[in-house]
Amino acid sequence: MAGRCAAAYFAATTFACCSPRPSTPRRTTSPGFSHFGFSFMPWATHLTPYYDTESRITREMTMSMTIAHAARTAGVGVETIRFYQRRGLIRQPRKPASGFREYDAETVAGIRFIRQAQELGFSLQEIKGLLSLRANPKTDCAAVRARATKKRDEVEQKIVQLGRLRSALDTLIASCPGSGALRACTILDAIEQAPAAKSERKLRRISRSRHTSANAPRGGLRAMKTAKFTIKGMNCDGCAQTIESVVGREGGVRKVEVSFATGEARVLYDPQAVTEDALAAAIKKLGFGAKAQVS
Repeated sequence: MAGRCAAAYFAATTFACCSPRPSTPRRTTSPGFSHFGFSFMPWATHLTPYYDTESRITREMTMSMTIAHAARTAGVGVETIRFYQRRGLIRQPRKPASGFREYDAETVAGIRFIRQAQELGFSLQEIKGLLSLRANPKTDCAAVRARATKKRDEVEQKIVQLGRLRSALDTLIASCPGSGALRACTILDAIEQAPAAKSERKLRRISRSRHTSANAPRGGLRAMKTAKFTIKGMNCDGCAQTIESVVGREGGVRKVEVSFATGEARVLYDPQAVTEDALAAAIKKLGFGAKAQVS
């Protein structure tokens, strides 16, 4: 019995080895685990499709998006895009029969350009000119440089103006007593009187230009006068500084000296530009008493 089983096993294995196998095509897949004619690559499910630079740019240029998506991509608000469209800085896409307007990547790049130019100080009208240069392939770089140079010069002028404003504010702050009644605040008073004082000085300059030859003394120098006042109601040196600041802004006043210790004020002024009564009225307007001293 055992001999028969061994012979059968020998025959089966011999015929199996000798029998022809079905031909299967040779697989040329990437390295992996192969079993029963199939290739298994467990890591293949975690692969991310690769796009080269050209493919990425092509995909972005052909990508369309809604206005909300375009706004998020450009870093602005939806209303900003609509505002740019109303000003003619970017074109508004045609609305399809159904759905929303679609914005492409080129429009988003234009929105970013406008935003960046605004941050550099260019006005919308100037940006429109820059966009025209940007869209023209024949534009020379010198044209863009000239506009940037002009904008830089304007910025430098603004810096000078801001420096003057800062000096004026420093003067106002220094003259403010820092405490006391609101009526003695030199800063508020200067702001209220600035437009009127400017108009008054302009009228006086016109009047003086018309009557210079008739009224000017020999040698072209005006005769100055000194007025002395007794001041009442001052509580500290800050009050004296307040009076000096306000009276010094009166037209025709050349010099003001106020002493808290003596309670007196000396004003050097042009009698043809301002009167002694006007100087006393300016002091009384601050809430102090002012009486002219007879010399």
